[in-house]
Amino acid sequence: MKIALLGYGRMGKEIEKIAISRGHEIVIRKDVDDEIEITLADVAIDFSVPNSAFNNISNCLNNNVPVISGTTGWLEHYKDAVALCTEKKGAFIYASNYSLGVNIFFELNKQLAKMMNTVEGYNISMEEIHHTLKLDAPSGTAITLAEGIIENSSKNNWELGEKTFEGNIAIVAKRIPDVPGTHTVWYESEVDTIEIKHTAHSRKGFALGAVIAAEWIADKTGVFSMKDVLNIR
Repeated sequence: MKIALLGYGRMGKEIEKIAISRGHEIVIRKDVDDEIEITLADVAIDFSVPNSAFNNISNCLNNNVPVISGTTGWLEHYKDAVALCTEKKGAFIYASNYSLGVNIFFELNKQLAKMMNTVEGYNISMEEIHHTLKLDAPSGTAITLAEGIIENSSKNNWELGEKTFEGNIAIVAKRIPDVPGTHTVWYESEVDTIEIKHTAHSRKGFALGAVIAAEWIADKTGVFSMKDVLNIR
């Protein structure tokens, strides 16, 4: 499979290693302002920056190239990307995190939220830790976790930093050098604390998941998620 890497930073380079090890060819390595011929690729993997992601995705969909996006911080345009994919009969996956372990963690988080919704006296809070070069806060993964709790509880929204409204979930975002990513959800009461946590040991897990998603989307039409790729019901 011929792959276009839209974004050739640390994640792009990690994806390249795994893709080549699985027998694929990298035909495009795009930095932010590079001009490219996207039709050279069978599939594109976008790990760029927030202000480039939607243009990258649109270029792929307009040229009938399936696209996998792991860039966060651009989701105000997500509905536009879905509409364009539908119009062009393209193929598109967005995930805030492509790690197979994190996607299992997403489902664990939802199940715990359902269980805790029937119990009174617990305060919910979250923390995410990433490297200092990450541009957006909170992380897309943290937002997905918060949305999973909101869907399965009486919480209304999330907010960055200290909680100002009882119906919200507070997310603390920390930036520490050379940290791939850690996400923690706490349920705290006067008598005990329940904690679930995912710690990435390297970027390899994210990169492998993105390549698996790119392999999966071949010959498909529609808008998908990692739940589709992993057949999670």
